[in-house]
Formats: sequence, C-alpha cells, structure tokens
Amino acid sequence: MRQHLNGIDHVVILVRDLDRAQQAFIRMGFTLTPRGFHTLGSQNHCIMFGGDYVELLAVPKPHPAMQYFTDFLTAGEGLGAIAFASRDAAAAYDELRRSGIAAEAPLDFSRPVHLGAETRDAKFRIVQLPADSTPGCRTFICQHFTPDVVWRPEYQSHAVGAVALAGVAVVVDDPAQTAQGYAAMLAAPPAPIEEGLRVETGSAPVALATSAALGARLRGVGLPARHPPFVAALFIRVADRSKAAAALRAGGFAPVRLADGSFAIGADRAFGVAIIFG
Repeated sequence: MRQHLNGIDHVVILVRDLDRAQQAFIRMGFTLTPRGFHTLGSQNHCIMFGGDYVELLAVPKPHPAMQYFTDFLTAGEGLGAIAFASRDAAAAYDELRRSGIAAEAPLDFSRPVHLGAETRDAKFRIVQLPADSTPGCRTFICQHFTPDVVWRPEYQSHAVGAVALAGVAVVVDDPAQTAQGYAAMLAAPPAPIEEGLRVETGSAPVALATSAALGARLRGVGLPARHPPFVAALFIRVADRSKAAAALRAGGFAPVRLADGSFAIGADRAFGVAIIFG
C-alpha cells in the first residue's frame, strides 16, 4: 500500500435529480446530511458512517474540474468515482508522480456547513487521477482539513443500520488487465476471488469481475445498464441484516435476499448502482 493513501474515504453516486435521490435514500433508511453547495458548483447530500461515507452528487453548473462527472451523467446515473483518503494530499500527489502516475495538481475547495447558529466551511484538497488509470470510475485523493465539520454524530445513525462501506465491484471485460491500473495506483497486488480479482485499499476492497461472474454472485439483482467498464455494485456493512431488510421494505423497496444472507436493491431503484446490505 502507498504511504499516503489510507483506504476509501467515500464513494460518489452521480445523480441528475438530487431532490429525487435524496428522498429515495431516505426511504432506504439512510440519514442524509443537509444539502451542500461546493465552490466548484456541484451540490451534494452525504450518508456518513464511522470513518467513510457515500456522497450523492449533482453537477448543475459546469466546471472544468467536474467535466468527467458531467460527461458520466450524459450516459446515465451511477457510482462514478471513488475517493481515497489521505492525511496529506500533496504528499500523495508527489508519491504518485514519482511512480509514473500522471496525477493532477492538488485542488482546494470548500462548502459551507450550518451548525446551529454557526456556519463553518468544510475544506478539502483533492488530487484527481487520470480516468483511464482506473477503468470504470474516476478515482481521486481526498484530504479533509475539517473532519469535525463533515463527520457529525447527528448524521451517523441510520434506520437501515448501515455502519461502513464494505466494498465496490467493477464490471470489466478482462479483470486481470483492468486490475493492473488499480494495483498500480494503490501499490497493492490483485488477489484472486471467486468472481475475479480483488485489490485491497486499506479499508473496503475493490473487486473486478465480468458481468457474468458478478451476475452469478448477485443473482436476481439488477445491475446497471452500461457498457463495461462500470461500477456495478456498492457493498454496505449493516449491524443487522434482517433489520436492514425490514427498513428497506418499510420504505417501499423489495430487497433481494442473496445466498450469503445479505440483501440487495437493484440498480434501477438505487440510481444506477446495485446496493448490497450485508
């Protein structure tokens, strides 16, 4: 693993209608943060866990730094990016460049967060990686300068019992070839799993599989209607699977029970990515 990367910080689900996405994820049993307005023009709601989170992101205003996301949304919604945590994004940038990875220069931005009568800025520094280095999604490095503003205890309790990201699955035509990009970025060798290959991140792993192999693993669960490569599934750890299923049903969803006892929502109900609660 690289010295200045510390696992997955968050994943980004890109949506066209942030209001509609907000309501759907609330019905799934998630607690969402109030809407954030970035200085780059994007808007978000976050689903906060103990050490990582899911970001629902819309891009209503064009910005050069957001062009990949804008282009992604022209083909549909879905999980379009993975952010890797770093305590020093500038050092991570240097480390990646020394390894021959054409990382973009660090970029700082912020968004205001209302905390009762007080308003503070949540401040970030990101380093974006070339889109072709990790086929299926954009990857970037994210440093939080104000984690206390982002990880608020009032937003970390969820009716569905979600506690952490557990993994991401990317559908590709050739797992062995595609895994090399992720392995080079993370400096972590890919390891075989039943569906294909897995690359460790320091926290939740990234799995790479063909559509047929992942479809067999997630039998009965609708995967995104995209051409490979694409992120097909997001795995979320829950405290109690049966309670998670009950919360999903209460929100009007019909979760599919998988062979390992986890429950899943198809991509057609979760804005372009299948979500597995396990």
